[in-house]
Amino acid sequence: MSWDPQQYSRFAEQRLRPALDLIARIPVDDPQTVVDLGCGTGNVTRLLRSRWPHARITGVDGSPQMLAEARKAEADIVWEQLDVAAWNPPGKFDLVFSNAALHWLDDHPTLFKRLCCNVAAGGVLAVQMPRNFGAPSHTLMHELALSPHWRDTLGALLRPQPVLAPEAYYDLLAASASSLDIWETEYLQILEGENPVAEWTKGTWLAPLLAALAPGPRADFEAEYRRRVAQAYPRRADGKTLFPFRRLFIVALL
Repeated sequence: MSWDPQQYSRFAEQRLRPALDLIARIPVDDPQTVVDLGCGTGNVTRLLRSRWPHARITGVDGSPQMLAEARKAEADIVWEQLDVAAWNPPGKFDLVFSNAALHWLDDHPTLFKRLCCNVAAGGVLAVQMPRNFGAPSHTLMHELALSPHWRDTLGALLRPQPVLAPEAYYDLLAASASSLDIWETEYLQILEGENPVAEWTKGTWLAPLLAALAPGPRADFEAEYRRRVAQAYPRRADGKTLFPFRRLFIVALL
């Protein structure tokens, strides 16, 4: 599907903070090779460049729209258009990094085993993934998609729990890692604007569902979702909307 960089970037500050938290916990001083899987518009890839200015950095993403934005701002990075699920480089990297991307892929036991094989000895696998799929922002979307009017078109697209529990990633990685750091953080995001939680998901999890619908049904589905999510996340007296959002972090030294 086609991603909208402008819609995704509407909450750039909130989306960037977990990446900064992840980068701060990466225990390598001078990696020679770094890859950012699911780099999107490259804003986090550029942070990797700032942290390790002498590294050879590659950004990988399947969206030509996202990479077009990435290329506008940074020429000193190799930008590679490729589905992350098909990424199979000929060599290993000192740092394999992924921020808010791997939850789009299935079969995490196989995926994480493969990613470990792409990390050089003494290198790091560093991953951040949303784990907010039990929150109303997501459950309301799924309930609506499974209602009689929509389920024939949208039911097969749903992935209710795309990220495993933290202990599952420990079991996947502990035998391969010399050290392993796994934690979760729930950010109480303070958002502004009209129905901002609906605007947030429109740039991510809602987007594939809307893309699967014709224009008329798409408008009806989005309107009903927006109505429901506005009730679940009401604006407060000061005009702000609180959106708790849980994220999972993994840093494995291999």
